[in-house]
Amino acid sequence: MAENKMTEAELRDRITQAPFHKWLGLDLAELTEDAIKLTVPWREEFVVNTKVGYTHGGVLASLIDIAADYALAAKLGGPIPTVDLRVDYHRPALKCTLTVTANVIRLGRTFSTAEARVFDADDALVASGRGVYHSPPPKS
Repeated sequence: MAENKMTEAELRDRITQAPFHKWLGLDLAELTEDAIKLTVPWREEFVVNTKVGYTHGGVLASLIDIAADYALAAKLGGPIPTVDLRVDYHRPALKCTLTVTANVIRLGRTFSTAEARVFDADDALVASGRGVYHSPPPKS
């Protein structure tokens, strides 16, 4: 796999620029040549079912999309647009800090693919997904 084109500091800065990412509270916990790891603190606004208190699926899908995109961004030098996203929900994500890991599956000239997994505080898989992203060649 290609080397990272962004340092951990550059990726952390890039991830926290978007207002939505700031609101989520995203933090880059780790960047390696193989993967990224994000942490997301609990927010009451994540709740979809007030009786049980679990996280809305849209929040989990967003975390998968963001993490997969930024795993690619680390390799390509910046985020790229999402073309397709598939998400599977495995169990409710209850009130806790969430951890999201992502890795690149394929770097392509036009489209690239990455996958991500969301874990709860007990390290149980709550959601997973794979995204396809438009990765045009650099302009000369």
